[in-house]
Amino acid sequence: MKKIYTLTIFKACDLYRKEIAATKELKQLMADYYHKLDHFSKSNDKKVAWCSSVGPAEILRSLGFEVYFPENHSALLGSSRTATDLIPYANAIGYSPEICSYLTADIGAYLKKFTPLTRIYPTIKSVPRPDVLVFNTNQCREVQDWFGWYANEFKAPLVGISTPRNVGEVTNTQITFIAKQMEEFIEILEKISTIKFEMDELKKIVSLSRECSDLWKKVLDTAATIPSPLTFFDGTIQMGPAVVLRGTQQAVDYYKILLAELQERVENHIGAIDDEHFRLYWEGMPIWGRLKHYSELFASLKVCVVASTYCNSWIFSAFNEKDPFKSMAKAYSEIFISRSDEYKEIYLKKMINYFKIDGILFHDAKTCPHNTNSRYGMPQRLEGEIEIPTLILNGDLNDLRCLSDEQSRTSIEAFIEQLEDR
Repeated sequence: MKKIYTLTIFKACDLYRKEIAATKELKQLMADYYHKLDHFSKSNDKKVAWCSSVGPAEILRSLGFEVYFPENHSALLGSSRTATDLIPYANAIGYSPEICSYLTADIGAYLKKFTPLTRIYPTIKSVPRPDVLVFNTNQCREVQDWFGWYANEFKAPLVGISTPRNVGEVTNTQITFIAKQMEEFIEILEKISTIKFEMDELKKIVSLSRECSDLWKKVLDTAATIPSPLTFFDGTIQMGPAVVLRGTQQAVDYYKILLAELQERVENHIGAIDDEHFRLYWEGMPIWGRLKHYSELFASLKVCVVASTYCNSWIFSAFNEKDPFKSMAKAYSEIFISRSDEYKEIYLKKMINYFKIDGILFHDAKTCPHNTNSRYGMPQRLEGEIEIPTLILNGDLNDLRCLSDEQSRTSIEAFIEQLEDR
């Protein structure tokens, strides 16, 4: 029997969380982004580059590429709750069920000629065909395998940046190493795009990325207010432009609108949820297929998940148009996922203090060891050093077979009772 896929589009609000009015603008912005990609993929008027989510998008935009991010597509597969059914098709061609479910869900969807984009935007029938694929291993090695599979499938060039991982201080030696790799593939990208590289254009785009990043940070920082005007669950929606449109004026313009709305909430003491009692920090990947479920559960318990490592991962304060290559190398090397445990613990302590956190929820994502920080004693160390309660939630970013709703609900309710007893 042919499998019929249904798509539940995650709404901007739920039974408890207040709707953000700017989301109407966001929906149009994302629709325009995907329709442009689809148009240029079909017309070949412009070249399309696939880029990992923390890859050198600025370089690609400076050379006239339309930039597509497969990780964003895989998050859509997760939030539409179709990923779990698609993963086995990638397993069948040799990809282990233990590896990244972004990779396996996305390849499975391609093999089944399915994309959730069609249900949202009916004229889009497939992901855009790449003219080149560009990755950065700063997040994980899986992006290299993932993009490599598609490069072979589409017979398209594959370009990659190798980034050191598990680093404490990001040194000048590391920055120079990565910047040199970026500079070296300019010639390859010029030939594909047929556009000559111009440093002034790159500087302009890096400047826009920095402005987008600064605004996104200000958006997230509004959650330090009590009550918080937004939640982590809002952040997973609102982060879209910071991921797929950084380096564009559209992203900057949108975050100005969003920030103004949130600042108005702060001035009027309007919280994202009513009667906020406790403030939690989400460490790790979202569980895309259960965003609404957890948003409603926490809000019903009068708990606001106010901040996360994940949403803050698209803040790139090192961007500097005066030195584009080295500043990009620095910014993309400083991300949380590529750092040592010692650095991560210092970072989390700062976040706990800044956002006035009552407890940390560590998501142990079954297929994402690189962005899971609960397996080597970090929660216990933080509990011992700063007396912050922690809870480990077992699940996955996309594979819902790794999650028990009942067990997680019981654990969360018990955790909140623990906070009440403090």
